[in-house]
Amino acid sequence: MKKVGILGGTFNPPHLGHLIMANEALFEAGLDEVRFMPNYIAPHKEVAGASAEQRLEMTKLATSDHAHFKVEDFEIKHGGVSYSFDTLTKLIEKEPDVEFYFIIGGDMIEGLSTWHRIDELVKLIRFIGVNRPGYNTETPYPVLMIRSPELLLSSTMLRERAAANRSLLYLVPEKVEAYIRKERLYGSQPNASDS
Repeated sequence: MKKVGILGGTFNPPHLGHLIMANEALFEAGLDEVRFMPNYIAPHKEVAGASAEQRLEMTKLATSDHAHFKVEDFEIKHGGVSYSFDTLTKLIEKEPDVEFYFIIGGDMIEGLSTWHRIDELVKLIRFIGVNRPGYNTETPYPVLMIRSPELLLSSTMLRERAAANRSLLYLVPEKVEAYIRKERLYGSQPNASDS
């Protein structure tokens, strides 16, 4: 069976921490591909600063240079609040020959008990957990833990940097920074060389 990792999130914006996490999961868990899946509306987060379509476009730009990274637009197309159980049930129905893995960071492992229909979800898919600084990764749920370089990098910090017109170089892929500036996302301004 084909082994596919799903990395869900708001990707507001997608950054190098997401790409490193996906790449480590790809190799450590022996996956065939990793699909980045932006939420339409995340159940645990407010989404500010970029529309669903803009977040999807940034995710496509961020993953475009990696042969084993794809973008899954199911939740954006579906609309509404995105629950992992509902999404994965539909994906499994659509692709019964795929073994799905759900890639989560340490911040999500702590809160697994609050996930919608978590006891059923763990029977459908396998979780791959990636360590993240400052979070407890102990959980009663089966999670395959992998080691990954740890970056203290968050989308919130990147939005703040963009709003202050500070550089995002080496923090997000260059194509993503160019898109943020062009679209004036998060209160950013185009670079002088862009105008």
